[in-house]
Amino acid sequence: MGVLSNKIDFAVIISVDHANPNGDPLNGNRPRTTFSGNGEITDVCIKRKIRNRLQDMGEKIFVQSDDRCDDGCDSLSARAKAVISKGASSDEIAAQACEKWIDVRSFGQVFALKGDKQGSGVSVGVRGPVSIHQALSVSPIDINSLQITKSVSGESGTKKGSDTMGTKHMVEFGVYVIKGSINVQLAEKTGFTEEDADKIKDCLRTLFINDASAARPDGSMEVVKVIWWKHNNKIGQYSSAKVHRSLKVTEKSGIEIPTSMDDYDIIVEPLEGLETEIIEGI
Repeated sequence: MGVLSNKIDFAVIISVDHANPNGDPLNGNRPRTTFSGNGEITDVCIKRKIRNRLQDMGEKIFVQSDDRCDDGCDSLSARAKAVISKGASSDEIAAQACEKWIDVRSFGQVFALKGDKQGSGVSVGVRGPVSIHQALSVSPIDINSLQITKSVSGESGTKKGSDTMGTKHMVEFGVYVIKGSINVQLAEKTGFTEEDADKIKDCLRTLFINDASAARPDGSMEVVKVIWWKHNNKIGQYSSAKVHRSLKVTEKSGIEIPTSMDDYDIIVEPLEGLETEIIEGI
């Protein structure tokens, strides 16, 4: 497939059932919320999950988690130096990085490389075509907190200390919406292809595979639907804002506290000439 030639907008509807979708380390790892009480998942968190899914598919990833390292490099600098030619120009660095790593040609990256001599280093920025908003919950969320035992005695003759107790936070139930876009002009610069776009789409559909943890048990987070809008030209027939507003996720009349997806209505308003694909989550 060739380089992407049509602008794409997308949205992902996800449900959270007794899980912590994205803890805030500055607030005791409680689920992130806005001042109005709506749940929030950062774009960084979402991109991390997409990168992990791409890696599961066998793709080469530049920004890897330490526990998922598959190339023996213990830092981003080491990974970059193992691939990028010594003495390469800024354009060559960007081209080699985009060709090697799908997350670089998707999301972009800044490469700050030291030179052999003082003052000979380079800093190269790559702007990626895939942009993702932070996810917000449709309704304000309720957070439940439990006191838990974090550890037990590891050696005989010792007792648990007071620091072995902790707190676990979870969202009772929430429906979040992720929004994003893929820019053709930037895709042309990084070499992002139609095939790459299909891979991103499949990652969004399967976002929580291999993502289970104590904070997010299997089945507690689910992709409900992926809405994929494909324009008929490079800049798009409509603005991304207008396209995203065509998705309406609202509480049904008479529902005071939503507890399942059945308590919500999902409507995708048609926009003339815009190709819309609605995909069920896995």
